[in-house]
Amino acid sequence: MSTPAPRPYAAVDVDGVLADVRHRLAHLAGRRKDWDAFFAAAPDDPPLPEGLAVAARLAADHEVVYLTGRPERCRRDTLAWLQRHGLPEGRLVMRREGDRRPARLTKVALLRRLATERPVAVLVDDDAQVCTAARAAGFSVLRADWMPTDPASDNTLTEAQERHGRT
Repeated sequence: MSTPAPRPYAAVDVDGVLADVRHRLAHLAGRRKDWDAFFAAAPDDPPLPEGLAVAARLAADHEVVYLTGRPERCRRDTLAWLQRHGLPEGRLVMRREGDRRPARLTKVALLRRLATERPVAVLVDDDAQVCTAARAAGFSVLRADWMPTDPASDNTLTEAQERHGRT
């Protein structure tokens, strides 16, 4: 009797896909960014129902990996948030402390590392630049566009992800 092949990975981002971060973007507006306050407020993020539904659907035939640009110091809060909101069990892959590369570089590198273990069937992410880079690297992508945004908050989050390499 042969062992069944492992299920492929479905890599799912957290901020802007599962978690509504809009209430904490004010900490990043303006010249002085309060990163500690931004991440300290993450446990209060409301869930995004569309993202939760996508994660649940993917878990039926994939191994879910939560692939986030949040720094490693947020692990405990992030795991508690995922559990509190009933998300499928899955490995949490986070940005190393001190890694300030743009999200598009960090996440593609993490996807490539995951792909050495087993196929990565899909990445679900809200960041257009991450999605473009992942597609260019040969990964299938589902762009999460369900978190309502306004131009100011969208620019704040994009700047945090791309210019500051923080989420």
